[in-house]
Amino acid sequence: MGDAGSYTETFVELIRRASTELPEDVVAAIEEGREAENEGLASIALGTILNNIELARSDSAPICQDTGTPVVWIHYPSGVSTRGLRADFESAVREATARRYLRPNAVDTLTGSNTGDGSGRGIPFLHFEEWDEPRIEVRMILKGGGSENVGSQYKLPDGKLGAGRDLEGVRRAVLDAVVAAQGMGCAPGVLGVCIGGDRVSAFEESKRQLLRPLKDTSPVPELAELEERLLREGNELGIGPMGFGGKTTLLAVKIGFLDRLPACYFVTISYMCWADRKAAVSIAEGGDVTWLS
Repeated sequence: MGDAGSYTETFVELIRRASTELPEDVVAAIEEGREAENEGLASIALGTILNNIELARSDSAPICQDTGTPVVWIHYPSGVSTRGLRADFESAVREATARRYLRPNAVDTLTGSNTGDGSGRGIPFLHFEEWDEPRIEVRMILKGGGSENVGSQYKLPDGKLGAGRDLEGVRRAVLDAVVAAQGMGCAPGVLGVCIGGDRVSAFEESKRQLLRPLKDTSPVPELAELEERLLREGNELGIGPMGFGGKTTLLAVKIGFLDRLPACYFVTISYMCWADRKAAVSIAEGGDVTWLS
């Protein structure tokens, strides 16, 4: 499916789209929030956000100065080199940074020095999964540091919350995380939640949930019901955009699950800010590119 390096320019465009153009369902949810707020600081904040979104799109400029960590899921057919795909994507990050679609935000943790090209150890963060399709599919989120700071993981049972090892306990943990954030992480946000797993796999799955469209419905009825309830109850907390108060604290809640060991019951929450940046592309066997929603 092509020589090494042949996908770099496609990956640069993927990054540009995610960094500068919010998906239409995210924009629509923010517009709905502004209509619900009517007036006051919450309405002003959402209006400013919408103006920023339009400016970023028209100028092909990053929506936020924190352009985030590219977290990427790549499905590929048998015979494609994952080493080649990794090299292409890492090259794309450096090129996208040079073109100012990404800011050079990567910092060497030990020295504190900026790497200068947007890449570093663990940046970008790539997941590879082989499948039977004859094409490559790449889905990416740009995960900002401010929202990452308010992500959390709960170990149930939790006596302080009165949260047991059931969906009611999950509900209590998620709402506690929203209250603890108090608008930090740039509300209104999208929550990706994983029930179960271990501490590592659960955070990956919670981030994978952020790839879902805002209006989709979980195929698991009890999780679909819980997603809807948490969205409603989260917005009844009165935290509002940027913590200014109001009816729009969350734009969506997406819940997945993994199996677990008997000793563990984790509830893991990845918080995505209003700049819910994501993009996806399919690359056919002959190299034709299709942009996905």
